[in-house]
Amino acid sequence: MNDKPSFLGHRERLRQKLKERGLKAFLPHEVLELLLTYAIPRKDTKPIAWALLKKFGSLNGVLDAEPETLCEVEGMGPGAVLFLQLVRGIVKDYSLGHLKKSCVIKSPQQVIDYCKASLANKPEECLELIYLSVRNTVIGTEIVATGLIDRVSVSARKIVECALQAKACAVILVHNHPSGDATPSREDIQLTQETIRAATLFNIRIHDHIIIGKGGTHYSLRTHDHL
Repeated sequence: MNDKPSFLGHRERLRQKLKERGLKAFLPHEVLELLLTYAIPRKDTKPIAWALLKKFGSLNGVLDAEPETLCEVEGMGPGAVLFLQLVRGIVKDYSLGHLKKSCVIKSPQQVIDYCKASLANKPEECLELIYLSVRNTVIGTEIVATGLIDRVSVSARKIVECALQAKACAVILVHNHPSGDATPSREDIQLTQETIRAATLFNIRIHDHIIIGKGGTHYSLRTHDHL
């Protein structure tokens, strides 16, 4: 007689599928199921995965969710919540590491992938600076301001001071719109233009200002000719 719970066989099949076919063969709920098996060893993680996706809409939404809201889902204890936070942190660090490994930033997508991992679905606005060397290699990043949902309070002077302190030759500005729409406001465009004028005095280039909307949508002010 086999007393093992039936979900153990399902877990083993998921792991075998990952080994043989890779993550591209997985549906979002299967990815989440498998992740949760490492944090929830004695429960069937399938219904928990489906409940998380129903509440947050996508795998990205689950990983970006706040701990308090994750705890609202039945079956999600403190250990599982902490595990998902760890996974999200690893994704962010991996994206930044990938960006830093590039000798030169060759496409906006390299930057956008990092920005989405860093800022998408944060509950309040944040302004992050990506510092670049003279050869456009990434030398660091820094969140220089956080604010209310509808605004970020920061001056062009502060941005330039931070860039000088980081010894950056160029900067990419990134901030998020928690409301969802990545379209820049008049204030966003004005801040960008003021920063360009201030940075020019110190021979610092502003390569772009990228806005990340809820769920990972994005808007590049350079692409839309605002720079």
